Amino acid sequence: MEKGNLVEFRLHGERRLGVLDRPEGKKNWVAFDDRGQSRSLSPKQITFHLNSQVFNPSELEPLLEEAQTYFDPSSLEVAWEFLSEDGESIDPSGLAQLLFNDETPAQQYAAHCLLSDDKIYFKQKGDRYEPRPASQVADLKHQIEAEAQRQQEWQDFLDRVNQALSGDSVEWSQSDRNRIDALERLAALGNETPSRAAAKEILEALDRSETPQSAFQLLVDLGLWSPHENLFLRRTQIPTHFSNKVLDVAQRCLTSPPPDSEPNRLDLTHLKIYTIDDTSTQEIDDGLSLEYLEDGRQRLWIHIADPTRWLTPGDELDLEARRRCTTVYLPTGMTPMLPTELATGPMSLNQGQTCCALSFSVVLEETGQVSEYSIHPSWVKPTYRLTYDDVDEMLQLGLRAEPEISDLAGWARKRQTWRQTRGSISIHLPEASIKVKGEEVTIEVLDNSPSRNLVAEMMILAGEVAAHYAQTHNVVIPFRHQPQPELPSEEELLQLPAGPVRFCAIRQCMPRSETSILPNRHASLGLDTYTQVTSPIRRYTDLLTHFQLKAHLRGEAQPFSAEQVQQMMASIMSSVKEAVLVERQTSRYWAIEYLRRRTDETWQALVLRWIREDENLGVILLEEIGIEFVWRFPRAVQLGERLDLRVTYADPREDTIQFQEVAASPAFTVSSQ
Repeated sequence: MEKGNLVEFRLHGERRLGVLDRPEGKKNWVAFDDRGQSRSLSPKQITFHLNSQVFNPSELEPLLEEAQTYFDPSSLEVAWEFLSEDGESIDPSGLAQLLFNDETPAQQYAAHCLLSDDKIYFKQKGDRYEPRPASQVADLKHQIEAEAQRQQEWQDFLDRVNQALSGDSVEWSQSDRNRIDALERLAALGNETPSRAAAKEILEALDRSETPQSAFQLLVDLGLWSPHENLFLRRTQIPTHFSNKVLDVAQRCLTSPPPDSEPNRLDLTHLKIYTIDDTSTQEIDDGLSLEYLEDGRQRLWIHIADPTRWLTPGDELDLEARRRCTTVYLPTGMTPMLPTELATGPMSLNQGQTCCALSFSVVLEETGQVSEYSIHPSWVKPTYRLTYDDVDEMLQLGLRAEPEISDLAGWARKRQTWRQTRGSISIHLPEASIKVKGEEVTIEVLDNSPSRNLVAEMMILAGEVAAHYAQTHNVVIPFRHQPQPELPSEEELLQLPAGPVRFCAIRQCMPRSETSILPNRHASLGLDTYTQVTSPIRRYTDLLTHFQLKAHLRGEAQPFSAEQVQQMMASIMSSVKEAVLVERQTSRYWAIEYLRRRTDETWQALVLRWIREDENLGVILLEEIGIEFVWRFPRAVQLGERLDLRVTYADPREDTIQFQEVAASPAFTVSSQ
């Protein structure tokens, strides 16, 4: 290197030209750049060196301007095509001669810039550049094009996001959907989600904090989520939509019904049949009849919807139902186990329509014990669709126009009494029914009304009969049973206030019910054998029982072996547990939101039970809405005591609610259960 040589060096990643002025130390040189500033450069910092003539710093700017006229990256492809045939390497001087037919300093510097910036055609080897193989060039071009497309998609996505944030209507693309999914996973699953990097890239680009809460708010601001988005549901594997394939199968069932596996169904369309449900019920899976026999006896008929008419074990609909395991009931609506068009259509026992059913014929003794029974695949035609309120009114008024209703209620009472003599355990605590429609939240307390008791007893009766049949005939089904609880002594119970407090004490002692392929006693029902069979449209265990029972009734082999039933039960119970948890969490969310909107109201709370009495931590029951909360009492209270409370703060997203006793001033926090 000599004084006056032209050099290129990098300053903060930017190309800069300079002219060497003098050596500094053993290896470094001092150079002046185009701005007249001196720079101390080591040999490693110098990326281009031209010693063909002596330069002054004042010549640098004109040289750079001239070089820029030759900056045409497409010309490299011409050079590459010419050189790649022989694999011949080249330096900036040679490239200048090849491309520009000359080797002026500006042309050599332009050639250097083209080669050093190139990422496709040439690879540097020392001071020279070798042409890359054609296959490698093709791959690099593809990568660069793909990256350019990704960058364009990214910018288009940000543009659409800003449009949506401005209130404009936006049509999201498929690539947008992937980025939105990443945001949704971060908002629902937190920082543990594998896609957090993609979501945080979006938040950073929008100058928002890179947190799950910020992702949630962005989705709300974009109009993609509601402020009340159900994160409990989103954190699970519970499917909320049916695939197109399943929907297509369902549609074919509607337009071209499959052959009925039961060609000899018992025709019961002459019977008067009552379906009794809540007003909002869409899946009508049971109906009741009472037949007056010539010998003066009465035969109970319990008709259960027969969805197995429309599917077979292992087909697309069966596998989908098995995957879902249960219909999930949330305040905002239900997520069905089977496609709605089928579940609420031909599978349901709809009024005035001839429907397929599995009918249980039962004659009871006066005590309520089963005297005789039979089970039949049948045709039925429901006569009346009644609500619980309708039936309660009919029973209260004693209307004789429909004597069957009164007689059915009488048999239900006898059944309940008979089960009590066998040790059944009844727990009567208020149950809240929370409904959300649009922005309106309503809570109704479901009472133990005569109509609900009637239906419950008939469903329990069908479960007992189905289990007895399966046990007698060695049909493999999911039997339900419950271990005998260790209840407080009668003396201990009598010391507790009657009503919810006493029932709550009993509930605390009740073991969980269990499921197995072996029959066993169900303690709280007071039955020696029991199964669930009355909700095959919304519970897969019931559907499974239908498959097994119907096959035996036809004299065919059971579709599922004992081992298969056990395997399915293990999977089903896990999924059902997850669904129940989501239902509880979602109901609690909306209960807190309901109270948040009513901070000016006073609520009567019943001191229900202790969690840790020495710490004044217990459970209260808001009787008007049937909701329980944990509370650390600010003063001494007694079980069964009633307090007047007001809500001072509530945040359903944080699962937090604060009350204040009307007669006292300190606030306290209710923790999540």
